[in-house]
Formats: sequence, structure tokens, C-alpha cells
Amino acid sequence: MFIYQLKQRPDFHWDNEQIVALLAEVRYRQGKLLGRMEGWGFPLQEEATLQTLTMDVLKSSEIEGEILDHDQVRSSIARRLGIEVAGLIPADRDVEGVVEMMLDATQHYALPLSDERLFGWHASLFPTGRSGMHKIVVGAWRNNSKDDPMQVVSGPMGREKVHFQAPDADILDIEMARFIDWFNKDEKIDPVIKAAITHLWFVTIHPFDDGNGRMARALTDMQLARADGSPRRFYSMSAQIRIERNDYYDILEKTQKDTLDITAWMEWFLSCLHRAIVATDNTLAAVIRKAKFWENPATKSINDRQKMMLNRLLDGFHGKLTSSKWATITKTSHDTAIRDIQDLIERGLLIKGPSGGRSTSYILKEETDTSSM
Repeated sequence: MFIYQLKQRPDFHWDNEQIVALLAEVRYRQGKLLGRMEGWGFPLQEEATLQTLTMDVLKSSEIEGEILDHDQVRSSIARRLGIEVAGLIPADRDVEGVVEMMLDATQHYALPLSDERLFGWHASLFPTGRSGMHKIVVGAWRNNSKDDPMQVVSGPMGREKVHFQAPDADILDIEMARFIDWFNKDEKIDPVIKAAITHLWFVTIHPFDDGNGRMARALTDMQLARADGSPRRFYSMSAQIRIERNDYYDILEKTQKDTLDITAWMEWFLSCLHRAIVATDNTLAAVIRKAKFWENPATKSINDRQKMMLNRLLDGFHGKLTSSKWATITKTSHDTAIRDIQDLIERGLLIKGPSGGRSTSYILKEETDTSSM
């Protein structure tokens, strides 16, 4: 049986003794991270939040097999948060929709959840009313018939393995009303524990035709923002889940069957969250590196095209940066691109890469300084 078929649902329970040490370590790490960030200036906090939210949106979509454009996601978030970033570019509607949902969840974390709010998120995710080639119900609970149940399956046609079957559509109003009421109540449990239950409970109900995973992770981030008491995000649960995607699906499948004892899910969730917080050191190191780079007097008075391209290099440019790519990205002539690049070389900010001739590429000067240390 699936857990939503049990009469006692949704009375989840767990062995507190098995998770208390994990929870304490997670809360310690959260507090230490937030305390560390309070010592940073506002611009650094903004940059760290921008980096984290960008990664969160990208990785949550990647978990579902959807690859979004990094620069579009970053630009959309920066625009909506009023963060000044050089070289902002337009974002596609699918990018804007995911960003809109994530920012509503994290920046307005204290506002109550409602079915209208969830419908709005769903409409943002699927602005055309389609998921791939399929037309779906948008901005409303799914309405599939009992003869066409919502299932997660794998394997060849005729020999599919059913990993999960969601509740019938005719009980979704009751199931979601119960979930939303619980979500909004002040519980006598730790908010991090509530985040874990939120994630599991929402994907178990599976209220929409598509987008349930991304919305579950947005709701999880909303509860984690409540746990932190801050809209600023400095760690990404979705990025860590992406790394551990197979284990994530395995533990969800096991937990949704037979029993309301969710101890194993709690242990996995807390351990994954702990690893997410530890991994944030890499994000913060990149923020510090970027800040130090822009403190260099040589970066003063450069033009907007140069700022945009230097930021792209600092954020991890994909492939090799050539003068042709510079001209294409900045929408300028090849001669102007060469002048921009030569100026940065003379300032000591860029150098030529190891290959020459027509394949000449350019890298940050600091990269060679670091590699020789």
C-alpha cells in the first residue's frame, strides 16, 4: 500500500533518538553559516544570495532533466531582486516562470500558503499550458480519471514497473486543504523537520499534472527560509539533491510505501541538508574571489562590455573565450572586441591562453597566478 491509502494518514512519525544528533549538527551548521554571513557587507551578501538562488533554480530543473541557461537565470534573479549586475540579458518565459516561483517562496517565506498561490506557481512553470508535447491542466489540481491514474513508471511498454501511484483526483481538494492548513500552522516541531515533512507530503499527494518535484523543492526552501528567519539564501538543498539524485528517488520511493514511519527519510533529508550547508564553502569562496578581483584598481573605468565578460569569466565561462565569441556575446564588431580585450590585457586583467593563431583564447590573469601557487 502507498502511505496515502493508510487510514492513519497523515500522522507521520519517526524515531527522534535516531535523528536528534543529525538535527543538532544541521542547526549548528546553519547558525554558524548565518553568523558568518552577518559579518559580511551587504554587497557580498547580495552576491552570495544571487549565486545560491541561481544554482538552486538551475539544479532543481536539472533534477527533472530540464537544462536552463545559466546567464538567463542569473539575470532574471538579479533584475527581480534589484541587484546591480553588468550585462543583464533577457530571459525566456520558462526561465522567468521558475525564477518567479522560487523568489516568491524564498523572499515571501512568511506569507501563508494557499491553493491560489500554488496555482500561480504552476501557471508560471507552464505558461503555454503544455509540458513538452502534452497539454496539461494548468493553475488547478490535476483531474485525471480513475481509469488513468497518475503514476511514476519505468521499463518497456507492457512491462512497466510502477514506482508510485498518486491519490485519485477526486480527493485532492481534501488532501491539499489538509496539507495547506498544516503548512501554515505554528507547529511545535523544529522548522527543519517541518521542511522534511513538507517535501515528502507534497510529492506524495502529487496534486499537479507536472511540476510537482520543482514545487516540492520550492516549498522546502520556503520552510528552510522560515527556519533561517531570512530571505537570504546561502546554501542550496536542490544542488545537493542533484548530486544525490538516484538516492533521492530511491528513498522517496521506499518512504511512500506501507508505513507512516518516516525515520529513514528524515535521516536522509537531514544528512543531505548537512552536506548542502558544508558545500556552501565553495560558493562563498567564489564570492570572495570575485569581490577581491573587483577591488583591483585596474578594474576601475572599464566599459560595460568588459564588465559583463569579466563577470562571465569569474562565474565560469563555458569553453574558451575568443575574440569572435566576445563580439557575438557583446553584440559588437570584431575590431571593437579586439580593442576591449587588448585594453584588459594592458591592465593586467586578461592574458592570452596557451593556444595561438586563429584559436587564440583569453583567460583571467588571476587564474595563472593561482595555478602557479
